[in-house]
Amino acid sequence: MASKEDRLAKGKKADGGDPVQGSVFQPGRVKEFAAEVKNEFGKIVWPARKQTVGTTAVVVVLVMIISFYLGAVDLLLGKIIGYVLR
Repeated sequence: MASKEDRLAKGKKADGGDPVQGSVFQPGRVKEFAAEVKNEFGKIVWPARKQTVGTTAVVVVLVMIISFYLGAVDLLLGKIIGYVLR
């Protein structure tokens, strides 16, 4: 049977990084993780307010158009099926 060190050596990442470990929670790394998250949030490019409002309006209008279309098709097919079943 392979020792723990052998299993960890086989579990190394392809890029030569640290050995793959299970879900070992280390409270000391929470601060490091939070700092990395804050750093990544700083890299996000948020859209301008005008662009956000414009794309939201487009989505709302398209949803309304599609809902009216599907409602009309449903009504029409319901009427056709009603006539057929009489």
